[in-house]
Amino acid sequence: KQDVLQHLLDEQAITVGPHDQISVPLSAALKDGDRIIVDQAVPVTIMADGKTTTVYTTEKTVKAAIGESNIPIREQDKILPDTSSQLKPNMTIRVLRIDKHTTTTKHDIPFTVIRKEDATLEKGQLKMVKAGQNGQLVKTFEKVYQDGKMVSMTLLAKSMEQPAVNKIVAVGTKEKPKPKAVALSAASSASQSVTKSGLSLKAKKVLNNVTLTAYTAGFASTGKSKGDAGYGITASGAKVSEGRTIAVDPDVIPMGWWVYIEGIGFRRAEDTGSAINGKKIDVFYESESYVKQFGKKRGYTVYVLGPTKPKLS
Repeated sequence: KQDVLQHLLDEQAITVGPHDQISVPLSAALKDGDRIIVDQAVPVTIMADGKTTTVYTTEKTVKAAIGESNIPIREQDKILPDTSSQLKPNMTIRVLRIDKHTTTTKHDIPFTVIRKEDATLEKGQLKMVKAGQNGQLVKTFEKVYQDGKMVSMTLLAKSMEQPAVNKIVAVGTKEKPKPKAVALSAASSASQSVTKSGLSLKAKKVLNNVTLTAYTAGFASTGKSKGDAGYGITASGAKVSEGRTIAVDPDVIPMGWWVYIEGIGFRRAEDTGSAINGKKIDVFYESESYVKQFGKKRGYTVYVLGPTKPKLS
């Protein structure tokens, strides 16, 4: 019996909210046969760009609600739930900003050391034929960021910008000449008596102004590494031992003979070396760092004693 729409709605206890849509104005006059449509808005929460907004919409899908809210959506962005999903009251819609960046990184590729035998070099000698150079590998990655945080990283490509150049080292294989016999004997009448370290020594020969150096069993001194054949074995066949082994010129100090070195002590001639000529002695030590510190020492006096180490009486 009401003649105005608002009066009819009041009579039927139908509330029209500020965001609802109605097919005719509330002040419209009614006539027989009228069809009135009230489209009620539902609350929806939209989270995008670090902000949370609640909107009321009469749209039916997520896509339509996003469009109505004037939030810009890029092709790579992601919307949860899917844009085709039907809207429900109090639904939460998330807009995830997806960004992709391409980066490149450079990585060193170590060179390889190649050893080649050389019959022109004495056994144990080393000579660098070609210097090595590290290569460089370039990798291209794609990083994907979601709302400013990286969520994935994918290798797109890799290329060798600069190949490694192998280092080539010549290793001597030429046999060393056999030591010449030295005309010294344990019974030499030219022995000199001297007292050292509490012992009375009879020196077969006294060497003045002797130069001392130091060496180890490692690659830097011998060209051999642990596991190589002959590693730690001297020219005399004995195994190197700190506090005993020295390398000498067999023409000056016979192999197997003991000596007394001022400031060093007793040592035994067990090894030779291509750089050990004349009045030079190479003293064996285990520590590579100590050998580097040892350097070259000059002006030492060495007493050549004989094949038997003196003992305390």
